[in-house]
Amino acid sequence: MENRIFYIFNVSEINKIDFEEVKESTANTLRRSVDGTKSFIKFDSGSAPSFLGSMSTKEGPYTYPQMLNILTGSFWSKPITGSLP
Repeated sequence: MENRIFYIFNVSEINKIDFEEVKESTANTLRRSVDGTKSFIKFDSGSAPSFLGSMSTKEGPYTYPQMLNILTGSFWSKPITGSLP
């Protein structure tokens, strides 16, 4: 995991992804932000996907530790509410 690179992008660009070049398998397996506007891809360092240059909303690159930190924020994770059983 430490050698993975991550990019965040608007979901409007999902159609640009070649799933043969990333670790996700389909658009349905992409994690989305809480509000549904953003997603991200991951791939091994040294093998940047060819489609990446065509994505105008991309943010990154992020390392694995950086992405873990980003994903713990409220933009990506819904707070737990209520009581646990």
